[in-house]
Amino acid sequence: MTKRKVNALKEGLKAKSVSRVAQAITDVCNDIANLLITKNQEYGNSALEPVRIFSKADPKEQLLVRIDDKLSRIATVGPQAYGATIKEDTIKDLLGYLVLYQVALRLEDE
Repeated sequence: MTKRKVNALKEGLKAKSVSRVAQAITDVCNDIANLLITKNQEYGNSALEPVRIFSKADPKEQLLVRIDDKLSRIATVGPQAYGATIKEDTIKDLLGYLVLYQVALRLEDE
């Protein structure tokens, strides 16, 4: 096999790998989006429009507290408690709060 053919084969495999990763990124982002949309409908937009019964903090500050809580759980419990992996729901929650924070920032700029 010529060097040109080997390089073409490598590039084809690399493109296929990049394509698989791109699809996985899309799938994970879609899963998080669907989770957030469903929860937003179920909880009545409570993340960005909280009822403020106890806390008077603004929505962004409340999201930062939730992000801190998730990071604290990861740091305190540690991946070793989960067999070297962090629970998927904790990761999804953390990603969700980060996305909601970004949404809050974007809506604030409108």
